[in-house]
Amino acid sequence: MRTIDINEAIDEGPFERFQWKIVGLCGLLLIVDGYDVFVAGTVLPKLIAEWGLTKPQAGALQAWALFGMMFGALIFGPLADKFGRKKGIAISFLLFTTATITTGFAQSPQQFEILRFLAGLGCGGLMPNAVALMNEYAPKRLRSTMVALMFSGYSIGGMVAASLGITIIPAFGWQWMFFVAAIPLAILPFILWQLPESLGFLVRQNRQTEARAIYAKLYPAQPIGDGDRLVFTETKVTSASVAELFRQDRGSRTAMVWVSFFCCLLLVYLLSSWLPKVLQEAGYAERASLLSLFSLNFGGMVGAIAGGRLGDRFGLPKVVVCFFAAAAVSIALIGTGLPASLLFLSVFVAGATTIGTQILLYASVAQLYGLSIRSTGLGWASGVGRIGAIVGPTFGGYLLAQELPLQQNFMLFAIPAVVSTFAMTAYSVLSTRKAARELAPA
Repeated sequence: MRTIDINEAIDEGPFERFQWKIVGLCGLLLIVDGYDVFVAGTVLPKLIAEWGLTKPQAGALQAWALFGMMFGALIFGPLADKFGRKKGIAISFLLFTTATITTGFAQSPQQFEILRFLAGLGCGGLMPNAVALMNEYAPKRLRSTMVALMFSGYSIGGMVAASLGITIIPAFGWQWMFFVAAIPLAILPFILWQLPESLGFLVRQNRQTEARAIYAKLYPAQPIGDGDRLVFTETKVTSASVAELFRQDRGSRTAMVWVSFFCCLLLVYLLSSWLPKVLQEAGYAERASLLSLFSLNFGGMVGAIAGGRLGDRFGLPKVVVCFFAAAAVSIALIGTGLPASLLFLSVFVAGATTIGTQILLYASVAQLYGLSIRSTGLGWASGVGRIGAIVGPTFGGYLLAQELPLQQNFMLFAIPAVVSTFAMTAYSVLSTRKAARELAPA
């Protein structure tokens, strides 16, 4: 009879085919999630024209899905810590895909808002659970890279939304951008059949038989007997409450992460909601404006993968600080009247350092908290970030309604990136000091 520590086995073992399958399945989930988030930005100009919306009204219309995401993250994150990652993922995915399909039948702004709120609940619940699951199956040496690679699916979803919008909206109308969500809904049974439950969760629930079966698939070359027992070593906590996020020297870092999440998601949804419309008003054709959304998300994918790799080598906090500083510069440059090629390059960099950095922030939070509060930590950080996501489109609508010069608008858009640069600098310093104290001799 052996006792096997899951943490040690995964950290010291090779990265197996089973783990790559988890990367692929979670990435597929996030492609659908990313599509659902960014599809609203592709149809916004059509909704403004069809329903006669003002810019502040259009911004508020966008905010309803993000409002739902905030509640979804706060509700489904803690629930998954109690009932399992897989159940949390399944419920979230089913909710947002069903609501997205139904959004195509909306006949008024009010119906659109309600359905987008329901879709947002599911989207907000999916992200923290997918990140937590991937974080648990990735060895520490590759954790940032694998989480970022998985999360690049979110950016791919945005690129799919922009690409389909170029063809579908002119030919069939904005409604069909939502009807296509029926396709991923059909593959949900396959995903649930292949996706494993969290090993750590099964061990905490004393479901040893199920845990051993998954471990056998994870490391087929390492036979495990019925008498072997799996354990998951971590710092014990009394509950998965939000108060635990501020204990054991985590309080200041939790606060800095929340500030960064707020500002980062404000930028992501501000740009994804308004960039096509702003560029159309600046004289670009509809096709070119939607291509800017593609460029934004392509940058997000590249930034996430490159940032994850750099994070594993140099430390996530340092990379995030550099990315936020680059975001401030690139966003400010978008409004300076650059030639088309340099404009799209600036949009690409802005996507890499906002959407990409959002993904790195999720990886940072996953590494900050232990298993028993990881989904809670991810859920609350994401929930606070969703407040910024709500503020972003609404703020953009009111700001653009003031008809300020384009350069001044984008200078204001860059301010949250500056704030996040300082917040993550503080986080990096606090993390370095804590690591130094832990290494110091008693």
